[in-house]
Amino acid sequence: MGARPVTVRLARWSAEHPWRAIGLWVVFVAVCFVGGTAAGLNEATDADQAIGESGRAGLIADAGDFHEPAVENILITARSGTLDPAAARAAADDAASRLRGVTGVAGVGQPVPARDGSALLLPITMSGDPETASDRVQPLHDATAGVQDAHPLVRVEQVGGPSIGKALDDTLGKDFKRAELLSLPVTLAILIVAFGALIAAGVPVLLALSSVAAAMGLSTLASHLVPATDVTASVILLIGMAVGVDYSLFYVRREREERAKGRSGLDAVEIAAETSGHAVVVSGVAVIISMAGLLLANDAVFSSLAVGSILVVAVAVTGSLTVLPALLAKLGRWVDRPRVPLLWRLTAPRTGRHGRPAAPRLWPALLRPALRAPVATLVIAVGLLLALAAPALGMKLKFPGMEDLPRSTPAMQAYDRLTAAFPSNGTSHLVAVRAPAAEAARVRAALTDLAGRAGGDPLFAPVEADGPKIRVSDDGTVSVLDVATPYASRDDRAVDSLHRLRNELAPAELRGIPGVEYAVGGGVAASEDYAQHVWEKLPLVMGFVLALTFLVMTLTFRSVVVAVSSIALNLLSAGASYGLLVLVFQGGWADDLLGFTSMGAIVSWLPLFLFVVLFGLSMDYHVFVVSRIREGIRAGMSNREAVAHGITSSAGVVSSAAVVMVGVFSIFATLSTIDMKQLGIGLAAAILLDATIIRAVVLPALMTMLGDANWWAPRFLRGRPAATPNDPPEPERELATVR
Repeated sequence: MGARPVTVRLARWSAEHPWRAIGLWVVFVAVCFVGGTAAGLNEATDADQAIGESGRAGLIADAGDFHEPAVENILITARSGTLDPAAARAAADDAASRLRGVTGVAGVGQPVPARDGSALLLPITMSGDPETASDRVQPLHDATAGVQDAHPLVRVEQVGGPSIGKALDDTLGKDFKRAELLSLPVTLAILIVAFGALIAAGVPVLLALSSVAAAMGLSTLASHLVPATDVTASVILLIGMAVGVDYSLFYVRREREERAKGRSGLDAVEIAAETSGHAVVVSGVAVIISMAGLLLANDAVFSSLAVGSILVVAVAVTGSLTVLPALLAKLGRWVDRPRVPLLWRLTAPRTGRHGRPAAPRLWPALLRPALRAPVATLVIAVGLLLALAAPALGMKLKFPGMEDLPRSTPAMQAYDRLTAAFPSNGTSHLVAVRAPAAEAARVRAALTDLAGRAGGDPLFAPVEADGPKIRVSDDGTVSVLDVATPYASRDDRAVDSLHRLRNELAPAELRGIPGVEYAVGGGVAASEDYAQHVWEKLPLVMGFVLALTFLVMTLTFRSVVVAVSSIALNLLSAGASYGLLVLVFQGGWADDLLGFTSMGAIVSWLPLFLFVVLFGLSMDYHVFVVSRIREGIRAGMSNREAVAHGITSSAGVVSSAAVVMVGVFSIFATLSTIDMKQLGIGLAAAILLDATIIRAVVLPALMTMLGDANWWAPRFLRGRPAATPNDPPEPERELATVR
């Protein structure tokens, strides 16, 4: 007898030594978490995240070491009609007097009237570190509120970077806290429905949470090799909960199924390890490969996401192969306690003749079209999915702008009034220039001429009365100029102004200066450059992921056809989710339903991130389902019988896992920011499509149509079929249910 698979050997040792396995897992999680906390987080710098010309502009500006303080503004406007200049001036003088005595205020400027007389602006310079200004801005808000109370005839508001930052931190903090508070009970509730027993529902959540904790610590340690970003922890939580619950769900359901057949606890654990455990390893490798593709993007954000995701998946796989068998062995039949009476009757593994699992009723009915008329079913289903994917061909990529932030806060409402009265305080481009100090006067003259030419162009905002604001470094080598445009950052005219500045105005004024280096950056430029970066890297990442996934699937199932069909189905699923995302968010037909205003584009980083996440997570279901189909083939069933057996026997666990993911991802669609809404809808829609249309219609139709060709492979790949570890299903009964 050959050596047992490593998954079985690990599971058997853990089941025979449960307390050791559990203790080692607890120590492992604790060491990872405590070690990571002690090492501290190494965050990515601006230089790490610089992309394209906008990134170069930012680095040039940083080299000037300008030490720019945080600036707030007191905006005074009319409550209705035209602004009374005397009332506005009185309010401005009162505000200046009050704010000069507030701790944290370094200086108060002179009031600046709007060109059309609709507003008066009082600039306030804050002291201290600009990075922490939003934490220290509340005393200024209190003083502004006092001014408003004293001058009720005009509207007195405070607006600026620190105010907006504080408002967003408060809003997003509440959002994420709500999402975190909802995700755990939602997951637990779905698992209780799936298992009908509290302990069985709690085991997957326990494994997922411990995997996330360990991965958080490991990612902190890894940040000293690959710098982390502020979204790494959120992605670890998102991916960790998804795969941790999935893997343990697959394992626990199979172990319960085997016990329902009369197996002993140890035998049930071993069979679960050899079947579901093997599927977990393969799907985990597939997810890791997908996430590793992000490293090829040569992007600090994607690299940090890749490292965090890879670590949490690896930890979840390890936990499912070690501590999970130990828990199941120790709990024994207590895993099905305490039972929820009605749910237990609906979800408990049922047995038929000879103690074998009874065939379900719903899924055979759903499978009937795919098994009876596979070609017609396949053509119709694929046609519908391709039609859903078609809108993705018109996908546009942009960063969200200030106009895409939630308008529920007073700070953002004040910002809208500020940019209406003072367009130069809205969207602007950054012209950053580095040249020898001897050329400083020539650079200033060139930038002054550039600002004048831009001010006369309708694509740009007029130059303010006091002239263009040119900042020069102490050593005279770096100069920067802000060139404003009156259009929103994602408006096509703002993009046109960027191209005019980059291709015409800046080269015409700066190119002839000896030793000059210049770049045009800013929010619009960063959005355009990042979109270009994503489009350039997407084919490379996709090629890497597809090639390695093909190899893994071919070696796992000893079939080239299974590998190719797996990739094709996952691409179809991803394409359909892209198309749906474009319809919802770029088309804007669901604005009112989901509570957002369409930005006419998809967030720049989303397509690349969605592809690797969806491709990886979809493989969870695919590997699990195809493994059950292959079990049927090895048990002597015909291809059609094996397809029916594989789909029906895995339907419950795949459906439960999909409902968990859809439930958790949908919570993100309720968050305030457009990027989180798009992420939540994109992930939830893709998982839903994958677990229903792909797995219940397209996959069985395709495998039924291909027949024995499903398992074709070159001679050198063919291995000797291994005996299936469980008793052969009842082909006559299962086939009868789908006739």
